[in-house]
Amino acid sequence: QVQLVESGGGLVQAGGSLRLSCAASGRTFSSYVMGWFRQAPGKERNLVVAISWNGGSTYYAGSVKGRFTISRDNAKNTVYLQMNSLKPEDTAVYYCAAYSGRYIYTRGDYDYWGQGTQVTVSS
Repeated sequence: QVQLVESGGGLVQAGGSLRLSCAASGRTFSSYVMGWFRQAPGKERNLVVAISWNGGSTYYAGSVKGRFTISRDNAKNTVYLQMNSLKPEDTAVYYCAAYSGRYIYTRGDYDYWGQGTQVTVSS
């Protein structure tokens, strides 16, 4: 079992930055691919970014490439999402998720999910 707790969401003006954190329980954090999904009202939940077990590989959705950066610290059981140049269309609930495997996984059926954190970008 892995428990995930997100933090760092909030309200920010367009062009601003936020850093999300996701703290994981358990001693096998490095066995998991980590991803951040987001879901806007009335829309499907989609993968935004993902990172392999050792941080050697990453995936970025086209809409966030060049603005968002995912990283992980396996010693701290934590994954981060640095979001820069935020746009109103980035407004969503952001979910941290873990997939049991080492290499990038881009489908939606991750094994463990956090409770989500709201990110609101005002224009």
